[in-house]
Amino acid sequence: MRAHLAAFAAVTVATSLLVVPQAAAGTTFANQKITWQKCSEAPGFERLECGSFTAPMDWHAPRNGKTITIAVSRTVPLNGKAKTTVFTNPGGPGGAGRTLPLIYLNRPKLSENAEIYGIDVRGTGGSDNATCGGYQHRLATDWRDRSRANLDLLYGGMELQAKFCQTKSGEFGRYVNTEQTVRDLDLLRQVLGKKKVSWLGYSAGSWMGAYYATYFPKTLDRIVLDSNTEFTESWQKVFDNLPAGSELRFRVDFLPWVAKYDNVFGLGKTAEEVRQNYEKTRARLVEQPVTLPDGTVVTPVLLDALIFAGLYSKDSFEGTAQLFALIAGTLPVSPAAVRQYPDSIMGTQMSVLCNDTPFRGDRKSLEREGNRSVQRYSLVGGYQITGPCAWWDRPELNLKRPNGKGVGSALMVQSVRDPATPLAGAQRAHAGFANSRMLTVRDEGDHGIYGFGNDCVGDVVESYLVDGVVPSRDLSCPGVPLPAPGESTGNPLTKARELAAQAGW
Repeated sequence: MRAHLAAFAAVTVATSLLVVPQAAAGTTFANQKITWQKCSEAPGFERLECGSFTAPMDWHAPRNGKTITIAVSRTVPLNGKAKTTVFTNPGGPGGAGRTLPLIYLNRPKLSENAEIYGIDVRGTGGSDNATCGGYQHRLATDWRDRSRANLDLLYGGMELQAKFCQTKSGEFGRYVNTEQTVRDLDLLRQVLGKKKVSWLGYSAGSWMGAYYATYFPKTLDRIVLDSNTEFTESWQKVFDNLPAGSELRFRVDFLPWVAKYDNVFGLGKTAEEVRQNYEKTRARLVEQPVTLPDGTVVTPVLLDALIFAGLYSKDSFEGTAQLFALIAGTLPVSPAAVRQYPDSIMGTQMSVLCNDTPFRGDRKSLEREGNRSVQRYSLVGGYQITGPCAWWDRPELNLKRPNGKGVGSALMVQSVRDPATPLAGAQRAHAGFANSRMLTVRDEGDHGIYGFGNDCVGDVVESYLVDGVVPSRDLSCPGVPLPAPGESTGNPLTKARELAAQAGW
């Protein structure tokens, strides 16, 4: 919940809602054609086609000659007959999305009835990139250390992060925001010649979908928002919710699961023993970081980040516990390579978070809030992902606030122990977004539900997306039990990531 202007041109972005209508933004953009071709010759890409289109860099000045490229992909039904068109987004903000359509090939009701599009939104992936010049403050120093000297490093790093991102992304970074992005999306709809399209977005993709529906309620058909941000609020509020969600998942699901298999991991027979092992390991890393066989240097904050990332999916629990055990010195196993996010994701995420919504407060208020959060949430209480926004030279931008008015329907899918976008925020967004229905997944903590092995959720979502059946009321589904070590729920996202790596994406 994917954080995350020294060199800008002097022209200020106009943000009046009286924008040039997109249909009048120049027929050149809407009349272009996408040349589709195989994304890769590698096995696994047989059903995926890739292409690109051109969009204005600034939709408020579409004829100024400055353009960007947006990379897209699609799968089409084998019979060539699609009942609907679905745009997808993996979240972040800033996640590249071209491999996302591949995960639905195991959901034939959707994949054989819909054209499914993956999009690398502006700033990331194969599209024109934002960048922070490789600078990454989040892992530089231990957020638990609240000494004055370390606070100077912590918040000085946030200030430096803002300067790096804005300077290195230059003028383009000013236009990496949700308003510009949803206009790119509706341009794609026009280029494809579709009167309406549907939306399937996860995490920050729920934010984007809610705003897409707000700006273009007449051209967006069915809307599925999975693992919801509190999109009726600010990004700052969204990420302030994250530590509580991660702590809940950590203590209720992950720690007891690791303890249940103490014979495998040797990290403790009770959840509290495992937690104490985590604290002891973390304390040792403060004094002496550990170098893994692949050369990765594990610091306390990297340990926190590795465990937090492992909370997103139950299929990640085993690998995360093995890596934790290796670092703790209880298992002589070789870990999988630590995933490194491309810098474009960081650049896009920071641009979206800091450009979209105003930041309240300053360094002093960040310190006060950080001190409180660190005391309450042991895992990522000091992350303060939107902290660099306190130093961001924000362009004048006023997003319309999503409220669901004019939207035919929306289906929100949410697990009760989501570590990144907690249930309470999703419920508030649901209450503030008219014509929405909430599908709550009981006894579940995965971040990202549809398409990942829950058939009850799959049936409800596909009945809505493909057949147009809007639930008459809020619904619930049971969660998928946590797998034992050596087992898997068959998360197709793992395969999609492998394919993306093979393609060099």
